[in-house]
Amino acid sequence: MSLYRTELRRLAKRRFTRWMTLLGLLVLATVVVGTFLSNQKIDDAAMAKAERAAEQQWQRDVRSTEQFRAECERVKAAGTAEPGQFPADCSEITPPPREAVEAQWFLPSTFDFRENFGVTLLTLAAILALVGYVVGASFVGAEWSTGGMMNLLLWRPKRLTVLLTKLAALLTGVLALAVTTTALWFGSFWLIAVLRGSTARMTSGAWQSFALTGLRGVALVLVGATLGFALASLGRHTAMALGGAIAVMVVGQFAVAVLLDLAGVKFFQAWLLPTYIAAWMEKKVTLENWEACQAVYFGECKPETLDITWQQSSVLLAVSLVVILGGALWAMRRRDVS
Repeated sequence: MSLYRTELRRLAKRRFTRWMTLLGLLVLATVVVGTFLSNQKIDDAAMAKAERAAEQQWQRDVRSTEQFRAECERVKAAGTAEPGQFPADCSEITPPPREAVEAQWFLPSTFDFRENFGVTLLTLAAILALVGYVVGASFVGAEWSTGGMMNLLLWRPKRLTVLLTKLAALLTGVLALAVTTTALWFGSFWLIAVLRGSTARMTSGAWQSFALTGLRGVALVLVGATLGFALASLGRHTAMALGGAIAVMVVGQFAVAVLLDLAGVKFFQAWLLPTYIAAWMEKKVTLENWEACQAVYFGECKPETLDITWQQSSVLLAVSLVVILGGALWAMRRRDVS
C-alpha cells in the first residue's frame, strides 16, 4: 500500500482537520456575507439622495457660518472679544462654496471590485494560513504524542522518507483547500461587485495582478502549513508549534512593538512579522515616520518613508522555512524515536 495515499486518507479522515477546516471556511463565509450586506449598488436614486444630503449639509454650513459671523460682529461692536476668538476682520468669515460639499461623501458603501478586492485577498490568505498551520502541527504532533510515529517506523524504517511523505500529503490537502477556496473567493466577490457594487475598469492587467496576489496567498498558506508541521515535528508535540506561534505573535511581536516604540526607534514596524506578511501579499508596504517631517517650499509636511517589498518578505519566509524544516529533518534523522 502506498504510504502517500495512506497519509492522505489519514489527513482527510482526522476529525480535527475537518473541524478546523470547517471553522476557517465559516469565518471566510461570514466575511463574504458581511461584505454583501454592508454594500449596495449606486443607482440614480442613491445619487439623488446623496445630492439632497449634500445640499442640506451645505445649507447648514452656510447658516452656521452666518451665525458665527454675526456673533463676531456683535462681540466686536461690544468690545468683549477675547484674543484669538475671532479673526481681525469679521468679513473674512465666509460660507463655503457649494462645490466644497461633495455628493460622494453621502453615498452609501459600495463594493468596487478593482479598488476593494485586493484587500480581501490578505484576509483570505491569513485565515487559510492559520488553518494550514494548526492542521499541519496537529497532523504530525498527534503521531508523536500517541506513539503512532514509532509504529509507522516499524513498518517503514526510513525516517526522512516517512516524515517527508507526511509533509507531501499535508501540502497536497492544504493546496487543494487553498486553490478551491481562492477560486470560490474570487467568484463570491465578483458576484458581490455585480449585485452590490461595480466591476468597472477591470482590465487584463488588473486580473493578472489579482491572480498573482492569489498565487502569493496560496504560497503563504503552504509555508504556514509547513512551518506548523516542522515545529510540531521538532518538538514532537502539537503544543510546540501552537506555543511557538503564541510566543511569536502575541508575546514577541507585541512586546517588541511596545519596546521599540518607547525607545523611539524609527520604522519599528520593520521588525514585526505582520509587516512582512502584508508586504508579501500587497507587493509593498510603505512605513512613515512623521516625527522626521520634511517641510517642502510650499509648507507641506512630508514624512520620511521606508519601503518593505515582497522580495524582502520572500527572503524572510524562505530562510524561516529552510531553518525550521531543516532542523526538523535533522532532528528526525539524529534523535532516537521513543
